[in-house]
Amino acid sequence: SLTALPVIETKAGDVSAYIPTNVISITDGQVYLQDSLFKSGVRPAVDVGISVSRVGGAAQIKAMKSVSGTLKLDLAQFRELEAFATFGSELDAISKAQLERGYRLVELLKQPLNSPMPVEEQVVSIFAGTKGYLDDIPVADVRRFEKELLEHMRSRHGSLLAGIRQNPKADVPKDLADIVASFKKSFAPTPVAGASADPTKTSAGEVGEAASKKTLATE
Repeated sequence: SLTALPVIETKAGDVSAYIPTNVISITDGQVYLQDSLFKSGVRPAVDVGISVSRVGGAAQIKAMKSVSGTLKLDLAQFRELEAFATFGSELDAISKAQLERGYRLVELLKQPLNSPMPVEEQVVSIFAGTKGYLDDIPVADVRRFEKELLEHMRSRHGSLLAGIRQNPKADVPKDLADIVASFKKSFAPTPVAGASADPTKTSAGEVGEAASKKTLATE
């Protein structure tokens, strides 16, 4: 068998041109990188709405499938809402909450160069993002929260991480939610001088796993 990884530069971002569409038709998926995302600091600059994997889900461990099931949809909806919000349109509470979560998910998924991440730590990070634990963390603090959370997991809950890594068929550990919630209580956001509370901001309790009329769809 032959494995190939074609790399194609699109003209003016047109993925529907002759060469891209022909290559897409014979591959098992495509990763579409956006120049605008790259320039805005999103690295890797993957356009989630256009990128497709036809075998990716089958290759994931069970815990990853559980935590990332809504991730692609959340990010795609976020990009649509972000574009809509630039026109100054009024957003309802649910849309505002989706927008706030989207900003945090984008920040969470940023990855520095030459910084591979073990799958068990990916599960923990994505769990915190998709289950609403980052919704009331300032966007500027998201990466610090993730870094300190993973350090906490390595030092205090190494056996839990090992369990995820060693058993691909195991689901997300039931006590992970309590661990993340407990860590969050001890996390100190960076104080912002002169900042005032936004009365329109939707709280994490209204967005995440809590039972609320404003709850976002999770798994």
